[in-house]
Amino acid sequence: MKFTALQIAGILEGEVDGNQEIEVSTLSKIEEGKQGSITFLANPKYENYLYSTDASIVIVNKDFVVEHEVKATIIKVEDAYKAFSKLLEYYNQIKLNKTGIEQPCYKSDTATIGSGIYLGAFSYLGDNVKLGDNVKIFPNCYIGDNVTIGDNTIVFSGAKIYSDCVVGNNCVINSGVILGADGFGFVPDENGVYSKVPQIGNVIIEDYVDIGATTTIDRATLGSTIIRQGVKLDNQIQIAHNVEIGKNTVIAAQTGVAGSTKIGENCQIGGQVGIAGHITIGNNVKVQAQSGIGRVIKDNEVIQGSPAFGYGDYNKSYVHFKNLPKIVKTINNIEKKINGNN
Repeated sequence: MKFTALQIAGILEGEVDGNQEIEVSTLSKIEEGKQGSITFLANPKYENYLYSTDASIVIVNKDFVVEHEVKATIIKVEDAYKAFSKLLEYYNQIKLNKTGIEQPCYKSDTATIGSGIYLGAFSYLGDNVKLGDNVKIFPNCYIGDNVTIGDNTIVFSGAKIYSDCVVGNNCVINSGVILGADGFGFVPDENGVYSKVPQIGNVIIEDYVDIGATTTIDRATLGSTIIRQGVKLDNQIQIAHNVEIGKNTVIAAQTGVAGSTKIGENCQIGGQVGIAGHITIGNNVKVQAQSGIGRVIKDNEVIQGSPAFGYGDYNKSYVHFKNLPKIVKTINNIEKKINGNN
């Protein structure tokens, strides 16, 4: 689909300087711009590319002063970065604007679907599934029995949502995500042989949650594993059974959260963090990457290390960690001198 500079300026509430009728059909970085593409300039470090780019349209801030001849048509806006982000979102909506039911796919006779649905080929809808309006299920997805998915939610190819799970409105479930697999529940007998504990709960995903590719969220043993409104989960995260994550918390890739742990609201958790089970993490907590958490964390703490402790204390201690061999050598020399004097 092609758009003119005038149309784009209308979307972004900007002003066109150049050919209003020039058309673009793709987006690009300014240093890689080609004819028929649109890009932006927000960082002054990239200003030199403005004068050499082959992009057809460049978005710039209104207060930006052009010092040399520019081949591209310019669109001036209040904030070039925000405007381009808005354009990316608009572009993505158009790209994903699929509707209809492709064949072959399977839909149970008891499944109900709203209006504006897209159901991709080789997808499966089990018994009593309920899909809201404008839900998009991309090819090769499995939606188990009694699953409910709210309005405007997107489930990308290859995702699996096990029975009885609930997904809210305006969520994004990326490829390879598994919601509702059994939690890791086993008990040993007197001979050390493990027997499985049935996991009969579910997973509840509230509104505006984004879940990254191949992330897994286990169903509860009893009750629900709950991901609250606005949570953003990166790729390859493991959330165990009966965990609860508070609203607007963000977690980076390869983090693992063990069973029955409660994480508060507005937390920021870095990549490769390990969180033990049956503990509580407060609100507004920040956890640096590769930290290990095995204790209760109070509100507003900033922590690092494994086991994690105060971020400021960690940085001070790290100075000594690096010099530990020299410190030990110095101590040994002092001991030798003391012992020699004795």
